[in-house]
Amino acid sequence: MRIGIDLGGTKIEAVALAGDGTELFRRRVDTPRGSYDGTIAAITALVSAAEHAAGERGTVGIGIPGTISPVSGRIKNANSTWLNGRPLDADLSRVLERPVRLANDANCFALSEATDGAAADGAVVFGVIIGTGTGGGVVVQRRVLVGPNAVAGEWGHNPLPWPKDDERPGAPCYCGLRGCIETFLSGAGLQRADAGAALSAPRSAAEIARAAAAGEPQATAAVEIYCERFARALATVINLLDPDVIVLGGGLSNIERLYTRVPELWGEWIFSDAVATRLVRARHGDASGVRGAAWLWDTESPA
Repeated sequence: MRIGIDLGGTKIEAVALAGDGTELFRRRVDTPRGSYDGTIAAITALVSAAEHAAGERGTVGIGIPGTISPVSGRIKNANSTWLNGRPLDADLSRVLERPVRLANDANCFALSEATDGAAADGAVVFGVIIGTGTGGGVVVQRRVLVGPNAVAGEWGHNPLPWPKDDERPGAPCYCGLRGCIETFLSGAGLQRADAGAALSAPRSAAEIARAAAAGEPQATAAVEIYCERFARALATVINLLDPDVIVLGGGLSNIERLYTRVPELWGEWIFSDAVATRLVRARHGDASGVRGAAWLWDTESPA
């Protein structure tokens, strides 16, 4: 049995999977925000509950909103800031009395979809989460690619390629730079594309998407701008990685137009006479992150 934990900023979710991916247990609790000890206690309780419900002991994989520094062995880059600088894997291994595996949540998403999701037939898979931010993960032959700096797949913090005059220098990014792909393809980026609308108040990304689906001209124009930028950004991924499948998750992945319009556009920037890469929606939806955490253990190893 594999247990997966999705450690988010507002909720912690646990799932237990049988060897064939069948779900044996699922539970969600609020994240003890600001409390490192409380977070460890919550994860421990979820693992205990999963094992009690399933009647067996399991391996434990955890998706986190950050990564482990290869230098210090401690968490870095987590927007759940109380985790930063902490040896989370070592502390959980001690409390749970077994090894645990941690990975960035976008990597877990990509692994889930590459294992038994929408990209299960792909040898090389690029997973993208588009919503509040823009995350990415790379899976090769069902193995997460991490890299010596633990930043493989951090596509959102590259500059938007082939920028137009009105896209330079770009909006400031929380990473300290300007014009990152994330600032164009996050929900805030779609809102900026819609900023010219003659409205009494700005619209949310979800409102823009719904208006575009209904045929409202301004929203349709904003989504077209978004699709064109998405095509440029993914063209660089294809030129560099040449994945079999690119799979999308997160709130903005529900924009149906992405799956037709982006592949129609991206050929202009891809260094090939034909493009076989498929762009697909995640099969497991919001559950992909927690399932991917469970699949960090790809064999039934002793716990």
